[in-house]
Amino acid sequence: MEKQTVIGYIHTMELFAETIAAVLKKLRIRKCILVGHSLGGYIALAFAEKHPQKVKGLCLMNATSNEDTSERKALRLRANKMITSNFRNMVRMSFANLFGPKSKTIFKKEIELAVFEALQTSMQGYIAAQEGMQLRTNRNHVLTDNSFNKLLIIGKKDPVLDFETSLNEAKKTNSAIVVFQNGHMPHIENKLALNDALKEFMKIC
Repeated sequence: MEKQTVIGYIHTMELFAETIAAVLKKLRIRKCILVGHSLGGYIALAFAEKHPQKVKGLCLMNATSNEDTSERKALRLRANKMITSNFRNMVRMSFANLFGPKSKTIFKKEIELAVFEALQTSMQGYIAAQEGMQLRTNRNHVLTDNSFNKLLIIGKKDPVLDFETSLNEAKKTNSAIVVFQNGHMPHIENKLALNDALKEFMKIC
């Protein structure tokens, strides 16, 4: 049975963020440390914007507080058109493009498992999330205007986010940075080092 992955025609970052708020309320968690990877980082920013008093620390892992560039918006819209004709192949191709040739070989099993999990999302869920990401606004101010601890985890070879732009963002928003030499998926490509970095971040929050 397919998981229920659609809660709206467009999954805005604000809509996603309110699901986090609902879970925290259910679990009676008053303050939290947010670690958001890629889309998860955009959601974490939306949550922190609306509920800053609930945040002890915010880590953007291969994510940005900048809005999509015009080129990235065009790519998302094009992907949504292509996905309707061949969903499974499009998901596999999109995921594979996040890794370099060497990583594709070294982490073949991990990538296959991650693709399997990604394919549990429905086509409409994929489209709704892409629509939400390309509509999101600039949230630099969430990092600059709040006193909670901030960390940007950056991939030097990230094919999604420009490395120099990420470095400038960290400087502009007074956020700490951790740089890995690989791409967009440090939880696969740099698992042990990532765990250490997150533990250190949590200690200071």
